[in-house]
Amino acid sequence: MSDAMPTVETLRWVGDCDGELVLLDQTELPVDCLERHCSDLESVCEAIRALRVRGAPAIGIAAAYGVCVGLCGMADRDVAGLFERLEVVVERLAASRPTAVNLFWALQRMRSRAEALRASTSATSIRRALLTEAQAIHAEDREMCRAIGAHGAPLLEDGMGVLTHCNAGGLATSEYGTALAVLFTAEEQGKRLRVFVDETRPLLQGARLTAWELGQRGIDTTLICDSMAAQVMREGRVQTVVTGADRIAANGDTANKIGTYGLAVLAEAHQIPFYVAAPTNTFDMTLESGEDIPIEERDAREVTHGFGRRTAPRDVGVYNPAFDVTPARLIRGLITERGLISPVTMESIAALVAQPTGVPRSGETGKVS
Repeated sequence: MSDAMPTVETLRWVGDCDGELVLLDQTELPVDCLERHCSDLESVCEAIRALRVRGAPAIGIAAAYGVCVGLCGMADRDVAGLFERLEVVVERLAASRPTAVNLFWALQRMRSRAEALRASTSATSIRRALLTEAQAIHAEDREMCRAIGAHGAPLLEDGMGVLTHCNAGGLATSEYGTALAVLFTAEEQGKRLRVFVDETRPLLQGARLTAWELGQRGIDTTLICDSMAAQVMREGRVQTVVTGADRIAANGDTANKIGTYGLAVLAEAHQIPFYVAAPTNTFDMTLESGEDIPIEERDAREVTHGFGRRTAPRDVGVYNPAFDVTPARLIRGLITERGLISPVTMESIAALVAQPTGVPRSGETGKVS
């Protein structure tokens, strides 16, 4: 299949409250552009675990729709049974991935919406309300991504070299992205950027997804191995680094795809500003620092069998953390839908998160209680 593929939606809901979630299967990109239909709870959980849908905002949206999928077919009068089933659904979805806080935020929001309707005599009306809530989460993410782009674009100048890691574009969100929203908006403003994309090992989200997305928009893109970033910086090809985030602690310590911390260290060594772009529902104000962020460890075969072929000796020990934590002191600024946080301190974060806005804050995050 040609690389010049049409723009597709990361995820969408089809039908009424007994409908289904349709996902772009990101494990097939960039070779094939295939959709996966999720009409039962296990298929949604599997899609999240297997990275068919990935990126903190997109995982949160998928989880919200996953609640609706898990409640399909409930009898109209069985309100008590619906709430019993809801607990099972939320627990299963919460166990699918541990690091992306948007997953837990979305599940808590869906549960709170259901609790507000507990007195209802109709399970169907509750399920309709939950679908509306999931659709609202989806729509709000589109708005947040656009706002992140608007706040971040002024940080980039025409002709600038920008380095990014993993995928924080439309494939990781509802439409426009977080880190890539900054780049897309700058390009729309007439700025021409030179974007360097880390492969992002071991699953190559940068090579498979980010390079594909940037190519779809005609942006000057150069793919590099993760280990080449230092040389590219030393040669003066990069003037700023922008990444996304999966969870940000109250002090600004940020969890993102493995390799991000190393980039931040390199950026500091070369006096290059390092920015993180993320919506405020990625902040976990219940955690004081990144030391408390749970780090997912994934299957060793992702390292020993790159895309199906053995690339390591049999029985070799493997450590495969999916994320690392970048200390706030290495981050020049956090780009959010409410504005830029710089310097990155506990006080500046608290002040911005406390601002009233039409876009909901994360509330209690990090767990589903």
